[in-house]
Amino acid sequence: MSRTAFVYDDRLSRHTLSDTHPMKPARLRYTYELLEAYGAFAAPDVDLVSAANASEADVLSYHSPEYVAAVQGLSRGDAATNPAAFNFGAGDNPYYEGMYGAAMLSTGASLKAASMLVNGKHSRAFSISGGLHHAMPGYAFGFCVFNDPVIAIKALLASGARVAYVDIDCHHGDGVQHAFYDTDRVLTISLHESGAFLFPGTGFTQEIGAGRGRGYSVNVPLYPYTTDEVYLWAFRQVVPRLLAAFRPDVLVTQLGIDTHILDPITHLSLTTQGFAEVVGEFGKTAAPAWLALGGGGYDLQAVSRAWTLAFARMAGQDLPDEVPETYRSRYGVERLKDEPPEIQESVASDTRVFAEASVQAVHSLVFPLHGIRIA
Repeated sequence: MSRTAFVYDDRLSRHTLSDTHPMKPARLRYTYELLEAYGAFAAPDVDLVSAANASEADVLSYHSPEYVAAVQGLSRGDAATNPAAFNFGAGDNPYYEGMYGAAMLSTGASLKAASMLVNGKHSRAFSISGGLHHAMPGYAFGFCVFNDPVIAIKALLASGARVAYVDIDCHHGDGVQHAFYDTDRVLTISLHESGAFLFPGTGFTQEIGAGRGRGYSVNVPLYPYTTDEVYLWAFRQVVPRLLAAFRPDVLVTQLGIDTHILDPITHLSLTTQGFAEVVGEFGKTAAPAWLALGGGGYDLQAVSRAWTLAFARMAGQDLPDEVPETYRSRYGVERLKDEPPEIQESVASDTRVFAEASVQAVHSLVFPLHGIRIA
């Protein structure tokens, strides 16, 4: 029997980046509570698994010793560590007491999910605290301290697995692309709001890899206010064909839901059901194992609803749209799905034209390098 794991425990949701920071770890607890209310963990083929800390050797597989030491020092209030030297400070990347422990636990959760796939007892695993895809080898970036997708992928590669990574966060998966830009051992694909409009300002179609990695970094930038229909069209035009050509042993997906129409810091217009359709596409691939990671998402209840739908898709569960009373009465959330947004016709046309140009560029620049022909 194919088994699906959900890696979570309450320790992952207890830290606070700052009082005003948009990244609220409580969203992880809300997702767990909503899935629990639906009885998702009671299914015979589902395992709820506690997180475990990463080791220092794990994080050093990607991050520099100087950076890891700085995170440790800032976490314990060491005045000798200069935060600005590692991109910490007021704004996106505040440092706080216990930061190192929180980052080691979320990284360890993703590594634990990956190890469960390697040992063969599970074919699918979701680590919702992971997906922190911006962190660079020597500095924090974009709310991210340690880059757990990179670290988990390196662990999978060490096991002999062939890995494809697909990132559907609203922001470009720049840290993961950076880590594997010059290798053909990992295929990275990122669909995101164009860097012309949104942090981190990268992820354009011409970024296709270098050296042996040429053709193994793929980017599909999208226009602000892109809706479910256009997003799904672009996804289906690019991702399935590349995954079929690459034939990964493990599919790693970053499931950021800051693409949601209610997200306060981004500009795409997906609904929870559109997001779930994208996640469902991953389930159609032939990859023997699937590691899902969390990511962005700053409307907290949109996160809980979307990731609940995502896990249901992974586990083959069909959840009713009406939210269970135990959760509804506590948080005022009525339904999993959204009403479709109303987008001006001219804007909708612009999103389609932009997506078509991105897809055409990928077809021209990348597909021939994988022997894929477009009819």
